[in-house]
Amino acid sequence: MSEANKPLLIKRYASRRLYNTETSDYVTLENIARVIREGREVKIVDLKSGDDLTRQYLLQIIAEHESKGDSVLPINVLMDLVRSYTSSAQSVVPQFLAASFEMLRDSQSKMMENMGRMNPIAAMPGFEAMQAQQEAFLRAVSGGWTTTSAPEAEADDSEELREIRRELAELQKKLARLNK
Repeated sequence: MSEANKPLLIKRYASRRLYNTETSDYVTLENIARVIREGREVKIVDLKSGDDLTRQYLLQIIAEHESKGDSVLPINVLMDLVRSYTSSAQSVVPQFLAASFEMLRDSQSKMMENMGRMNPIAAMPGFEAMQAQQEAFLRAVSGGWTTTSAPEAEADDSEELREIRRELAELQKKLARLNK
């Protein structure tokens, strides 16, 4: 596995300071958030116990952004998340969220891919600059989520997409019933 594909290892010392093992310096939560927005995975571990603290710190990053007014999650979604921790929906929610974000990344990737494909405007001078601006705008609007570009088989993709949509609709119905 290449260095860029490996998760960045961050060690938390007893003093609660976070240490980037690649750059050999201390980092803040904002530094870690920037690395994630750039598309890199991170793993945060306690130096002494070896416990994986990644989830805890990712939640802290989200909470800090939400409290600063960088709200991405609507109140009703946050309330549903809290409810899911005390209901039978708990087992369904992680798969639902993962599938939703995967669909979002796929849609973003396909949109970016189609912007340059078979487009007569692409031959115009300055099109690359305009396309770069649009990509930057989409990254900003989507909170820096990276696009995935896995090889795709169109027929399988559409069938797989229909199946995911069907499963999402079923999950939404189940969640609606549980919230009543």
